[in-house]
Amino acid sequence: MVLQGSCHCGAVTFSARSSAPFPYMRCYCSICRKTAGGGGYAINLSADADSLEVEGRDSISVYQATMDGKQSPAQRNFCSKCASALWVWDPRWPELLHPFASAVDSTLPRPPQNVHIMQTALASWIKPNIQAGDLVFDTYPEESIEDWHRRHGVWEDSGQ
Repeated sequence: MVLQGSCHCGAVTFSARSSAPFPYMRCYCSICRKTAGGGGYAINLSADADSLEVEGRDSISVYQATMDGKQSPAQRNFCSKCASALWVWDPRWPELLHPFASAVDSTLPRPPQNVHIMQTALASWIKPNIQAGDLVFDTYPEESIEDWHRRHGVWEDSGQ
């Protein structure tokens, strides 16, 4: 599936191919929550980094969080004009791009299950909407985004 996305003000538009387009994982970590999580969490998708096409690149800024006193190599791209969170790219996994579901304009499929991660960072005001069949983790699950999609039979060929 091709993901089409944009910032709120329209200064940045982007597209990328994704084999894993289901927005199933809700991250409650302080970084996601504070930089992109209006509902107390953020949802990242997975896409092929080499397929990224961007218009308005000059309006993009990058934020690299500090974790345990060290700067994270993960680059959180956002619009410098309206502050919309767009995607995360990390040089440790250069082939992957993680667009924020909130920036994707394409119609996304509804996931058969939600996974709630980083519960140890849950803000006191957040009451997660955990449904029957959802999975909950204190930190990160061992299952990758690709593995989750394959397990649910929803992995797509990114060449399409």
